[in-house]
Amino acid sequence: AAINASSSTISVLIPPSIPLILYGLVANVSIVDLFVAGILPGLLLACGMMGMVWYIAKRRGLPPAPLPGGLRAFRSQIVFALPALLMPIFIIGTLRFGIATPTEVSVMAVAYALLIGIFFYRDVTPRLIWNALVDTGMMTGAVMLIIMASGTIQWILTAEQVPQNLASFVGTHLTQPWMVLIALNLVMLVVGMFLDLPAAVLLLAPLFVTIGNTIGLDPVQLGLMMVINLSVGLYTPPVGTTLFISMAIARTGIGQTTRALLPFYLVALILLLAFTFIPALTIY
Repeated sequence: AAINASSSTISVLIPPSIPLILYGLVANVSIVDLFVAGILPGLLLACGMMGMVWYIAKRRGLPPAPLPGGLRAFRSQIVFALPALLMPIFIIGTLRFGIATPTEVSVMAVAYALLIGIFFYRDVTPRLIWNALVDTGMMTGAVMLIIMASGTIQWILTAEQVPQNLASFVGTHLTQPWMVLIALNLVMLVVGMFLDLPAAVLLLAPLFVTIGNTIGLDPVQLGLMMVINLSVGLYTPPVGTTLFISMAIARTGIGQTTRALLPFYLVALILLLAFTFIPALTIY
């Protein structure tokens, strides 16, 4: 449950990432730049968590190949999954080389997924397509409602000059850039424990971009920091989406699962500090 809850959040850094798209729209930042910037942090998080899984498995004496067939079966599964794994590469390459816009790439990605599902995996049925359309409609409606509400809140914040006042407060009381970065991370970590990730991005991005500009923080780096911070909240009590889903699947308790998550929190926080204070990891 701990592995599933923590590792599943890496997907928010891999295209097509809805949180990165939302941040790009709200903060007026290139979505292509955000997608490319998320590659290295996503890989580092994956490697860090894989290393922690290996370390814990070695300490507990777990068998290296618990599934029948061992490494040979694993290799065959990777080959079988290769067409699906190539989709992020297809999306990033198409965007990076200017072949298509983000909107066009989304259509191409859907077409690619349909072709792979119908002709390679052969598990796509008319019923499945209908359910996917319904789920997409519901998700889009929910996101649009959040955007509508956040637009109202942004208007109120702008009318009351909250971003300017907050930026002035930060500039007055937090004299060093590193202090501002630590404060931003702490706020995002706490907010991520209670708010859903897309909603938190829509609410925090306008404020934090203003604050980031006062210390010369690149908006792309801020976007990666925000998404990673808020993704940690997805497997942190009391309102952790992936935490409770994984608990329900594995039939474990919140205390037991949270204790098992402690090493993964450590990996995420160490890498988060690296992404915060080493711009080269997110801007390249």
